[in-house]
Amino acid sequence: MLSTDLGRQIGLLIDRQGRPKIIVVGDAHGILIPELPPGRHGPGRLRGLRLLHTHLNQDSLNEEDLMDLIFLRLDSIAALGLDPSGLPSVLSWAHLLPGVSDQGPYRVSKPVSWDQVHVDFVEQTEAIEEELGRTIAAQDASPDAGRPGDRALLVSVDTLSRAEQERNLQELTELARTAGINVVGLVIQRVTRQNPKHILGKGKLAELEVQALRANAGLLLFDQDLSPTQIRNLTQLSERKVLDRTQLILDIFAQHAKTRAGKLQVEMAQLRYAMPRLVRQDRAMSRLAGGIGGRGPGETKLELDRRKVRQRIAKIKQELDVLRRRREATRTRRQKVGLPVVAMVGYTNTGKSSLLNVLTSSEVLAENKLFATLDPTSRRVRFPEHREVILTDTVGFIRRLPPELKEAFRATLEELDEADLFLHVADASHPELERQVRDVRVILTDMGLHEIPALLVLNKLDLLAAEDRLELGRLFPEGVGISVASGEGLEHLVQRIMAALPTSVV
Repeated sequence: MLSTDLGRQIGLLIDRQGRPKIIVVGDAHGILIPELPPGRHGPGRLRGLRLLHTHLNQDSLNEEDLMDLIFLRLDSIAALGLDPSGLPSVLSWAHLLPGVSDQGPYRVSKPVSWDQVHVDFVEQTEAIEEELGRTIAAQDASPDAGRPGDRALLVSVDTLSRAEQERNLQELTELARTAGINVVGLVIQRVTRQNPKHILGKGKLAELEVQALRANAGLLLFDQDLSPTQIRNLTQLSERKVLDRTQLILDIFAQHAKTRAGKLQVEMAQLRYAMPRLVRQDRAMSRLAGGIGGRGPGETKLELDRRKVRQRIAKIKQELDVLRRRREATRTRRQKVGLPVVAMVGYTNTGKSSLLNVLTSSEVLAENKLFATLDPTSRRVRFPEHREVILTDTVGFIRRLPPELKEAFRATLEELDEADLFLHVADASHPELERQVRDVRVILTDMGLHEIPALLVLNKLDLLAAEDRLELGRLFPEGVGISVASGEGLEHLVQRIMAALPTSVV
């Protein structure tokens, strides 16, 4: 009667002991649930609250009700329809489905007379949590399961074909692995245009949220760059951390920066990314502090306002200019000595650092991870016939490098301007070899470095079968096949390097 007299919907959030915890009064069309206290801890746990609210007519649950059920992880949600006199009439309810089902992420009951409902909602919730717990326990048995906060669903929302999106997610998976993230699922959505508010429609987002709950994933990692509005809206809907591709790459650079210059470059890139997203009490930004997506020398700067961020960026630029001038002085000294410079370029994780170590007997960090090398490393090496050259290893390339990083790592790529020869190192065993070779060549052209001679080095021959080697020779007849791991082809590579260097510098 009260709901009808007020002309407003009334809702009760009830705990598992049957006690009303929060009373919500809405308008005639719906209720707005306030921010709830943190959910119950533990994998597969629901909120511990169920929502019972009135509908001023006898309508069943609507889409907004079902979205609240999912994004708030409610135990269940029920709508009590009222007849014209304001008395209870019918009740409809819904709950999440713990396993994968053709019915979708939830089950909605048919409306029944309110006094004919014989459901133990607490028992039903406990059964759902038990099933979720079994599913998650099976996943956690894997040695690579990781912590919930480091488990991620990878999401691609694009106009590209599904095959293209799958290839992009393969690279994102490698980036995630480098950052210490355990990938527990992939979600691909092909769209004609991205949703400007949430990148995905609410229905697909609801499926994504339930999939994350089933996988006990604490991260939603998007292959696309999200706008500040999209990140803010997604974070308001989901309690999980939301990251995009740029944030992930920044996190990897933050983990791997070792030198003063590298750390400054990472900090500047982080601040430039954060500045348009700085909104007071922004939950999206608060979740960047610490952990994946918020590590590195810039993490303490993310709470600053825009004015202070601009001042900090200006100071970093000054410090980088000083370091850049020191590098220029070092290069000038090298030029006076008259030694040729051979710079190794290529896609990330193709074995450039390992090749430098083998050719120069050095111990530069070389890992089977993307972006293991950030700072330029130069070594002097004596080749046969008493010829000396300087070998330089640079940061690996990648498609769609974030704009913030292109400028921030200009000091690293400046080493390429002075090169007499590029060693374009490629992973001969990679399924996307042709694409990666093409991408690197496009990047060099965009940087105005395409006129410098380049020698294509096809590494990891030891991973190829005989027929694959024949196909490799057909695709790249100009390439030099080697294996850093076995030493195959290294002598021939040295000969090709000396032959490719301009005679004026040999």
